[in-house]
Amino acid sequence: MAQCVQSVQEFVQDSFVPMVAVLCSEEAERVTRKNNLNFAELLRPFCRLTSEGHIRDPNNQVQVVKNLRICVNNVVISPNTVSAALSPSQCRLLNEVVLSCQPQEGAVTNVITAGDYDLNFSATTPWFETYRENFLQSMPASDHEFLNHYLACLLVVSSTETVPVEHFLKLSQEQHRIQHSGEYTNPKWFIPNTLKYYVLLHDMSEGDEQRADAVYEDMKQRYGSQGCYLLKMNSRTFSAEEDEQIPDPWSQYLQRSNLHNQDVLEDVAPTVNIAAVENNISEVDCHHSIEKDGVSNSLENHPLQLETASSSGTLHTLSAVNADLKKGARDPETLAGGAGSHGACLTLNDHDHIRQFIQEFTFRGLLPHIEKNIRQLNDQLVSRKGLSRSLFTATKKWFGGGKVPEKSISEPKSTCGLLYPPEAPELQIRKMADLCFLVQHYELAYSCYHTAKKDFLSDQAMLYAAGALEMAAVSAFLQAGAPRPYPAHYMDTAIQTYRDVCKNMVLAERCALLSAEILKSQGKYSEAATLLIKMTSEDSDLRSALLLEQAAHCFINMRNPMVRKFAFHMILAGHRFSKAGQRRHALRCYCQAMQVYKERGWSLAEDHINFTIGRQSFTLRQPENAVIAFRQILTNDSRQTATQQGAFLREYLYVYKSVIGGNEVSLPQLPLPYIHSSATRVYFGHERRLAQGEKQAATHVSLDQEYDQDLAAMWCHLEEQLVAAANRGIVPVNFQTTQCCLNSQTDNLRHPLAVVEEPIIVEVTFRNPLKVSLSLSNLSLVWRFTADCASPSKEKTTEELSITNEENLALGITQKDDLVTTEVIPEFNMGSEETKMARLRLLPHRTGQLNIVGVVYSLAAASSGEMATSTEDQQTSDLMVVRGRQELKIRGPRLNQTKEDKMSVRHGPDLRLDPIITPPMPLMEVFFLQFPTALLCGEIRKAYVEFCNVSSVALCGLRVVSTHPDFFTFGSQATTPLSPTSAENCSAYKTLATAPEPGLVASEILVSAEDFSQSSGVMEIPIDGCTLQPGESTQLPLWLRGPDQEGVHEINFLFYYESTSKGNKISHRVLRHTVFICASRSLSVQASACRSSVPLHHSLDDKGDGGAMVFIDVENINTSEAGVREFHIVQVSSSSQHWRLHKCINPAKDKDCKLISRERAKLCFRATRCKPHQDAIEKYTFADLNLGNERIISSSTPCGDFFFRGCRTSESQQVDVASSRTSSSSKKQGPTENRASAIANIVKKCNELDLNIIVIWKAYVVEDNKQLILEGQLHVALQTIGKEASSLTPREETQEMVLLKFKSEFPPIVVLPPAELSQLIKTNLHYPETYTHPFVQDSLCVVPVTLTLSNCSLAQVDVIIDLRHKSTSPESMEVHSSFTWVGQTQYKLQLKPQEVLCLTLRACFLQAGVYNLNTPRVFAKPTGQGAMCETSQQTSIPALIIINNA
Repeated sequence: MAQCVQSVQEFVQDSFVPMVAVLCSEEAERVTRKNNLNFAELLRPFCRLTSEGHIRDPNNQVQVVKNLRICVNNVVISPNTVSAALSPSQCRLLNEVVLSCQPQEGAVTNVITAGDYDLNFSATTPWFETYRENFLQSMPASDHEFLNHYLACLLVVSSTETVPVEHFLKLSQEQHRIQHSGEYTNPKWFIPNTLKYYVLLHDMSEGDEQRADAVYEDMKQRYGSQGCYLLKMNSRTFSAEEDEQIPDPWSQYLQRSNLHNQDVLEDVAPTVNIAAVENNISEVDCHHSIEKDGVSNSLENHPLQLETASSSGTLHTLSAVNADLKKGARDPETLAGGAGSHGACLTLNDHDHIRQFIQEFTFRGLLPHIEKNIRQLNDQLVSRKGLSRSLFTATKKWFGGGKVPEKSISEPKSTCGLLYPPEAPELQIRKMADLCFLVQHYELAYSCYHTAKKDFLSDQAMLYAAGALEMAAVSAFLQAGAPRPYPAHYMDTAIQTYRDVCKNMVLAERCALLSAEILKSQGKYSEAATLLIKMTSEDSDLRSALLLEQAAHCFINMRNPMVRKFAFHMILAGHRFSKAGQRRHALRCYCQAMQVYKERGWSLAEDHINFTIGRQSFTLRQPENAVIAFRQILTNDSRQTATQQGAFLREYLYVYKSVIGGNEVSLPQLPLPYIHSSATRVYFGHERRLAQGEKQAATHVSLDQEYDQDLAAMWCHLEEQLVAAANRGIVPVNFQTTQCCLNSQTDNLRHPLAVVEEPIIVEVTFRNPLKVSLSLSNLSLVWRFTADCASPSKEKTTEELSITNEENLALGITQKDDLVTTEVIPEFNMGSEETKMARLRLLPHRTGQLNIVGVVYSLAAASSGEMATSTEDQQTSDLMVVRGRQELKIRGPRLNQTKEDKMSVRHGPDLRLDPIITPPMPLMEVFFLQFPTALLCGEIRKAYVEFCNVSSVALCGLRVVSTHPDFFTFGSQATTPLSPTSAENCSAYKTLATAPEPGLVASEILVSAEDFSQSSGVMEIPIDGCTLQPGESTQLPLWLRGPDQEGVHEINFLFYYESTSKGNKISHRVLRHTVFICASRSLSVQASACRSSVPLHHSLDDKGDGGAMVFIDVENINTSEAGVREFHIVQVSSSSQHWRLHKCINPAKDKDCKLISRERAKLCFRATRCKPHQDAIEKYTFADLNLGNERIISSSTPCGDFFFRGCRTSESQQVDVASSRTSSSSKKQGPTENRASAIANIVKKCNELDLNIIVIWKAYVVEDNKQLILEGQLHVALQTIGKEASSLTPREETQEMVLLKFKSEFPPIVVLPPAELSQLIKTNLHYPETYTHPFVQDSLCVVPVTLTLSNCSLAQVDVIIDLRHKSTSPESMEVHSSFTWVGQTQYKLQLKPQEVLCLTLRACFLQAGVYNLNTPRVFAKPTGQGAMCETSQQTSIPALIIINNA
């Protein structure tokens, strides 16, 4: 239980005090009424004695009476029998008492830390103490006990009466009649011979004091000095001492003045549950209109449902009861009977007179009277102690004390059992015990109670026995020194008997209140809580609420606090308080319990508590607290049903609406829907048109695209290339990547730049956490704009320049100014638990600083389809629309740079919602016409691109860069118009008609690479005048070439342009475009070259220079899915600075190669070195060999463009690989590596070819029963003689895992493989194919053989020729028999660069047969190198000779 002001001993003593009645004459009542008090009320503040009293017990021992209090009441007669329950008027008054006692604001609270709970609650409960005190005072007197029976009666007469003694006699007779006539059951009197005390009341302002003294002397003669008293009062007059302030000790007692006036307040509405009456506020239900929508129905199954009135009639009845109670029970003027303050005619001396009168009465009248009666009763009982039980019973019969067998008519049999007459010996024992208890003689009282208990139990008089048990337990507890322990089981038995047997909840409650307080004082909180919980019942909500609250305090005050039990019983207490109409106490209980349930995962409990707090707060005119509570329900991730959540939402909207009222200028925050601020995206610029007729617009950036970090880095790299190209190869220091769309992953540390008259689109992500739909309307952005100050002379602060649209949006006024146009979304519906994006637009019209603050909207619960569309429902739904806002606060990334950042949690700025509006900039749109989506590998297609300036500012500096620069070309400046032949055939190539001639020699054209390629990948777009004026557009041709690898290719373009006016904050603008091209297989070209075996003097065409043979293997690898019927190879061209194709030496006479699926064609060409030209140092020679009737000029657009772009791409890849290898190995180079690299250079130059082959083809495709002709070109780069090259790039194989080495090893000695030096010398044998010799005549056949040695390198070479047979290879063993070389068998020669030398050898055969003459071994090394570099040359194919016998 909570802490109390009184100690437990004081509480119990004050619960049972001597009762004194008052009978006043009319004149005496008039005298006291001058002070707005009756006589009993006048005495009440002075009824506690400040000094000790003494009595003698039957053993003549002095007993000290300390801190005694008496109770003085007016006599109120009632013929009604005593009921076992409180009357309705008493219940109402108790309700009033509790309602009027509320916790004070700022009162001291108790903070308890239990586990991880920190609870803050009131340590005291004064409303419970007040209730307990008034309850004990209002208990009706009963026949089974005498504690609240009247012991004495004060007879009060005024001194102004003519004959005061006669009036005393009348009052005495009246008292005797009331007590002994039998007409009245109330009031009840303790003993037949009631003490009568005569009080003469003298009004000092009116009466004659001497006469009053004379009358008092007469009274003392008549009644004795101990039986009367002269009380002088009303000494104060209003004329004098007006300024004197006299204390008013009566006010705190006046609320209880009519506790015993049973008939003052009648039951106004007998059918109404009095416990449910709320007296603080009107019971008109504010939620009546909401309940019709189903709120009450949705909560009808909840065990803690709030009870609300079901009909308006009941509400009016409750309001009437409330008004009467306020008027009759709580109004101090009504209670006092008049206006003015209390005790106005009394001085402080009068107060002392009253106090002295009470002391005189008690010490000289009341206590001696009690002492005398105790002695008399004790003497009667002692005289009977020696008698046997049977004789005692007979004696009782002789004295007429036998039990009355009849039962009470008004009570059932089990309620009371037997009824004793007043003279019964058992009652005499009880009477003596009660007298001893009242004068604090607890030991004797306990003995008497114990004796009476046994007698009552033996007679089965359960009501009497329960009373004796109760008081025996209390007496045992109050005995000084505690000779015996507190018998709690006595109390438990008494409570059970009162409640279950006697059905008297009032006595059971009194017993429980006493026992719980005693148990609490002994630290037995668990037993006290159990006892209090047992006493809760449905008959009284107020009592149950108070006891449950005290039980909760017991749980929290235990040695190990039981926090959750405390909270649970607080909830139960709050529910019963609510049913009793005590809404403030109910709200307090729920708020205290919320401390335990909050944020602990008890979501359903939290929802119930918050809902109740919201309702109670709203009813108590605390709408702000109600809004907070309902907001808490909606913002938690609720697990409630959809119906319940809908009810919560409607309640919230209703309360919120009432809070706002008509003041909607400053919009408060709404809790729904959730806004993911960090997911907010901001897009600057117009949304792109996807298509316009046949035109395909550039994709650029849109809010529909997802952000990719790698793609963003790629676009940034492309933009850097463009900016560098526009700034002479240098990227400016203040370069910022253009970011059209900002999100949480972009760099938002700087203010973004927006352009005047270009929209800003903010995508806000909303999430509806509820299972019910939400309806948002009039959704728009809230912004604050600071315009650029045009006139700096005017001194204005930032606040004066800053303009916001919040007030206009709050009032629903459309923005009409010329600063920023705000788009409003009229309707925005969200389904249950839906996440949805809203795109809100702003259009700035002036330059300055724009800050996007948040969003403003009207919120309503979306109407379901089942709701009726009546007028009333429509009006209700209109009322349920509230307008509010939510802030867009974005927290930047966490800082992690400095030590302070790492030690604490700091976040950087995020300025995506704070753009700077800049002056107008050009805006370009790009459209593509006839742009394909699928191409064959190497296919050439012509498309068109259109550039439109849609702004009011001219643009210039148009450039483009791409991730695939070999995919497209705008053509070179040297491009000539297409020939009639190509136009006729719809060809993308420039063609010339030629007649096929056998042995045609290739036609050559010299071209400079600078005409086609640019140093970087950036292309300047050739538009007329290099400027696009506002509204102007231009169209350019664009040639495309299908990628060499099959599959889907993502190709990105980035267009760059600038404004013609310089100095803007935005230096340039870019436009993105992404295409996906599906490339399918076409042809596979394999090419290889070898040195020509024809000697120079045998070659008629190439005198003075060597040649090479080029073998081209073309295969149709196209699948039939593409619909390609056949491929035609129409031309083979070459491009090189050193070599050229000379002529086609294909033995096939059909020069036009046709390839259907999976067919292969082999072509052979003769290649020669280019003729040297003076200006041909950096120029390429293009040689065309057409296999059809027309020649395609390969050096013009687009063939030459794609050739150079393909070369540059492959070269850049090779350079990247080579540079990485060089950088990794350059640190460890030594003399060995230098020598090896020199040899490698020699060998490379020896085998270098550097011949690029261009194979041009046409494909015949059948599509939609129409034949289309596609054309394309494939490139093969022949770099080295003897190495095969392919048009298809080989797929990279996955690298095998290499073990890590943690020890540094010495670099291995570089030993060049034989293949590297095997190409230095080329050998050729000339001999007759057949030779006839008569072996019969001459056994030796000698045949002359010529060995030709050619130095292929540009260095001097030492050659060793060894003719001795040392071959053991299986190829040489296949020969029928061996032969021998005769003459010199070893030669050492030195060949100059590219020198040709012929040696005449002689082969000797012994018999006829087939022989392989290719047995000489040739060793070569560059002059000046060591022997370790000597390498055997490759042997060519076998040189077979046939020797015939003549």
